[in-house]
Amino acid sequence: MTKVRMNTELRNKLFNKIKNVFENEDTQEREAFLQAREYVDIEYKNASMVAQNVVERSYPVEDVATLRTFKRKYGDPCDVVAKDKCFYFAHSEDVDDEGKEKETKSHFDFGLFGNLNGSEYSDEDGKKFAVAYFREELKAKDCNPDIYAQQNENKDNPHKTKHVDECMKALGYSNQYSSNNDVGIGMTKDFNAPYYLDVIGTSYCRSRAIACTKDEYKVFEEWRIAKANLVSKHQTWIDTIQKQCDQLKIGLKAYRYLSEGIELATELGIELDEAELIRTNSTGLTIYNPSNLASMIKGMKNKHQSREAKILARKQYEESLN
Repeated sequence: MTKVRMNTELRNKLFNKIKNVFENEDTQEREAFLQAREYVDIEYKNASMVAQNVVERSYPVEDVATLRTFKRKYGDPCDVVAKDKCFYFAHSEDVDDEGKEKETKSHFDFGLFGNLNGSEYSDEDGKKFAVAYFREELKAKDCNPDIYAQQNENKDNPHKTKHVDECMKALGYSNQYSSNNDVGIGMTKDFNAPYYLDVIGTSYCRSRAIACTKDEYKVFEEWRIAKANLVSKHQTWIDTIQKQCDQLKIGLKAYRYLSEGIELATELGIELDEAELIRTNSTGLTIYNPSNLASMIKGMKNKHQSREAKILARKQYEESLN
């Protein structure tokens, strides 16, 4: 049998098939990532329940209903109730070195892109959480949710920007802000929807620190830590895949024949069908099989064939591929 020479397309096919196996292997790093994501769901549920209790304690449901009644009656002058998903929570149960009471407060954003360090301003950490949380959904949309982890050591560049933008678009991200309406769409809107609560006062959340107990505050901190842990576990897992892929690229680049790539896959415990790789390759079989290449060239020379002759020639060519 004629040996099939490697080309860029075959290398890419082999690389992607083997990489896909790496990503789905049951490794400790992958399991830690999946467990971290499950824990995020648990912590979100706990923290959102506590947040609802804390917010409604400060802004009673009956007061909110009364103010809405006034708005309907008197219009904009009584428009003081708004929905929000981010809050400043504060407690004063700690004391400083002199024994005086001190306030501990932080900003907690329940939105998909909420900051992970307590700042009210968005940053890349919120996006890193979002792509890790919705990794499978983004993969299904032909996006690369691992781009932040893969480019962790690199500054912004066109390749990174391209894939980040594609992920953000697929998630329904918007860099606008509105406390009354969720400006996100799709997955972002669906994710954020359960976490909106009624607050009294339409000014920014920094001007209305909401009192809570130290134990309640701890629940909010544990939830935010769980989000950061998901980002960390995602990074660790993708790092292991990236290291394997770096070595894989080096090997595939050095191979001259497809059979060498098939042998590598076999040694890795991955079964690949050489014929299937060639058959689905747009140029491999035609270029590297002399018989098929000759038939193709001969067919190109017959410029004045009848329609019936062309159909017959094409049929014979297709049969020769099988």
